[in-house]
Amino acid sequence: MANSKIIIFDCDSTLSSIEGIDELARTAGDDVSQQIVQMTNEAMGGKIPIESVFAKRLEIIKPSRDAVAKTGELYVQMVEPNAKQVIATLKQKGWTPFILSAGYVQAIAPLAKYLGVESSIEAVELFFNEDGSYRDFDRDYPTTRNGGKLEVVEKLRHKFAPEKIIMVGDGVSDLETKPGVDLFVGFGRYAVREKVQAEASCYIYDFNELLSYVF
Repeated sequence: MANSKIIIFDCDSTLSSIEGIDELARTAGDDVSQQIVQMTNEAMGGKIPIESVFAKRLEIIKPSRDAVAKTGELYVQMVEPNAKQVIATLKQKGWTPFILSAGYVQAIAPLAKYLGVESSIEAVELFFNEDGSYRDFDRDYPTTRNGGKLEVVEKLRHKFAPEKIIMVGDGVSDLETKPGVDLFVGFGRYAVREKVQAEASCYIYDFNELLSYVF
């Protein structure tokens, strides 16, 4: 892939309108759901570190393999309407798309397949017991902590030596990649984070707008 161009997309509230962790929380009841949504918003808005809530949310919810699979189906149902066509256009023009997320590999996989990005998922793997109950997650994966997405971007740059890297996302964890990419595009269709809106290189509300910055 040397000399190619890489474009990296966040998943939640970017490629799909949902926040996967919030959908998983709904399976645990209203009280848990409200608690998790608040934690997610504070982390994505940069008010608290991601690592302070990452394990805690999963320990509270204890999502089953089936619940994660259903969230994967929901990602596809709630896909950003223009994402598939825009990604297809980018691929035709020589861009290699990746999905970079603090979400979960097993949940994101159906969406990645739908979008034609199934071989390029950078996300957190969940571990389950034989009966499908939640066991743990990959605690070493970079996106479980602040600054982790930048680590992954730097790894991709080192591995593929692309001529250009663009990052597209809605959250502060996405904004943290700005020093390591050639262009950071903030996306605000589903969630407007003030810090991201203020500091993004450019800010869009429609995926089709992305093409004007890329080409």
